[in-house]
Amino acid sequence: MDTGIGSLATCKPTSNDIINPTNASVSTIQNPVSSAITNPSHSTLGRHLARRLVQIGVTDVFSVPGDFNLTLLDHLIAEPGLNLIGCCNELNAGYAADGYARSRGVGACVVTFTVGGLSVLNAIAGAYSENLPVICIVGGPNSNDYGTNRILHHTIGLPDFSQELRCFQTVTCYQAVVNNLEEAHEQIDAAISTALKENKPVYISVSCNLSAIPHPTFSREPVPFSLSPKLSNELGLEAAAEAAAEFLNKAVKPVLVGGPKLRAARASEAFVGLADACGYALALMPSAKGLVPEHHPHFIGTYWGAVSTAFCAEIVESADAYLFAGPIFNDYSSVGYSLLLKKEKAIIVQPDRVIIANGPAFGCVLMKDFLVALAKKIKPNTTAYDNYQRIFVPEGEPSSNAPKEPLRVNVLFQRIQKMLSSETAVISETGDSWFNCQKLKLPRGCGYEFQMQYGSIGWSVGATLGYAQAVPEKRVIACIGDGSFQVTAQDVSTMLRCGQKNIIFLINNGGYTIEVEIHDGPYNVIKNWNYTSLVDAIHNGEGKCWTAKVFCEDELAEAIKTATGPEKDSLCFIEVMMELRNRKDQNYNP
Repeated sequence: MDTGIGSLATCKPTSNDIINPTNASVSTIQNPVSSAITNPSHSTLGRHLARRLVQIGVTDVFSVPGDFNLTLLDHLIAEPGLNLIGCCNELNAGYAADGYARSRGVGACVVTFTVGGLSVLNAIAGAYSENLPVICIVGGPNSNDYGTNRILHHTIGLPDFSQELRCFQTVTCYQAVVNNLEEAHEQIDAAISTALKENKPVYISVSCNLSAIPHPTFSREPVPFSLSPKLSNELGLEAAAEAAAEFLNKAVKPVLVGGPKLRAARASEAFVGLADACGYALALMPSAKGLVPEHHPHFIGTYWGAVSTAFCAEIVESADAYLFAGPIFNDYSSVGYSLLLKKEKAIIVQPDRVIIANGPAFGCVLMKDFLVALAKKIKPNTTAYDNYQRIFVPEGEPSSNAPKEPLRVNVLFQRIQKMLSSETAVISETGDSWFNCQKLKLPRGCGYEFQMQYGSIGWSVGATLGYAQAVPEKRVIACIGDGSFQVTAQDVSTMLRCGQKNIIFLINNGGYTIEVEIHDGPYNVIKNWNYTSLVDAIHNGEGKCWTAKVFCEDELAEAIKTATGPEKDSLCFIEVMMELRNRKDQNYNP
């Protein structure tokens, strides 16, 4: 019996022998387009995968090297137009791909077998929950090790290499284990096209000895993807639009509410078009913030039950008809399922289905098509918005802090509000920042992202890295609590390596503030760090970095002035020492 143990040597190509391939094709590729013959040294699996990523809009790949993916990384680096960004850990690499996908429409990360794959798994699960196409590439075992009963390192010590695959099956929409060159071209194309069509992550495992081997299927430049568009059933679309128009046109004070699936359905523009046509009051669910412009003339704020924007819930819940486009009603978005909504008043529009009150449902109807068709049939009705204007009272300015008075949260976010413009984007960390950032009024062109469905603390550090890399023309403003920052702080280092100019507000409130509100206990108090000194140590004189620790409003104002002025081209880290009314640690020493 072969008792050989897998080693680093097994990750090198053992042979360049090539067997004639089968004539496999992928239905989503344009066949009529010709492509140039590539240099034989470039006709490898690794370069094919790299070229595919560039074609779909990925110019940055987030990675952590490991012995099973090193050869693949060489081929990714060699591809013009593809930038390999080394992260401090796999979790952050996955979060960065998540943030990147939110701006570019698709992201990618590369990790090593099992120890890397299981580490990135949490981030991929978050991307799945948020309907983000992330290509998760793992350097896999040598193809010659499959079926040999060998035990490999980076595994749990069993001669079964499928543990990682089984884990990914529940958080990705497609899995490709590429362990032979004959099927590699088709497997890679099928995986990538499925991610783009389903708006979900996919898993691609590439055997470590195959990346550098040429093969005839890679001898030409890959033909650009031409994904077959999804089409609505025309009869169903017409019937759904007619039924919805009839339902809404007889209502007295109908409203529109946008949900997070507007992104996956690529229907934000169509939703705004419907709002323009109907004149209804327009609200957003909290997880849809940033998907619809808040400068729309009929925008009334965030609908979030008891914690909605002032006067928004009153208008939505008193309406006699409401159209929800792409909603997710979970325990967070419904404030513990406490929304005062009635099914018989609601039209629910999902990416490919329309349900009208207690009546008919229409399948095979795409949200984008439906909203466009409905806009042509809807009668203008501004009653709900007129009611909103009658009861609306402008929000007052929070009173300024007294000199040297500890900072209050509302004062901090008033200052952040004044920083926002079309050249900025906001990343809101899970927890207390969710609620405070929801109150920000986004000017035209200002980006906004947070992870509401999955809610993984620490997400924002990697997501800020990825989002900023995707849109270097914007300055990303990240609002991160101290507890969350301790989970993923290392990749501030990667931001510096990439020359990013983000502004990070580290909100030091002495622990897990959001959990204090849910259920308090000593476990919600964390060891305080000297966060500015930590970032200074990470900086270590390399790159542009500026830090400040502020205790009062005057210091905050001065720090923001510096960050947006003399240090506008630096990564700026501002530790904000909040009023610590919930602190249980008597030995706290800022």
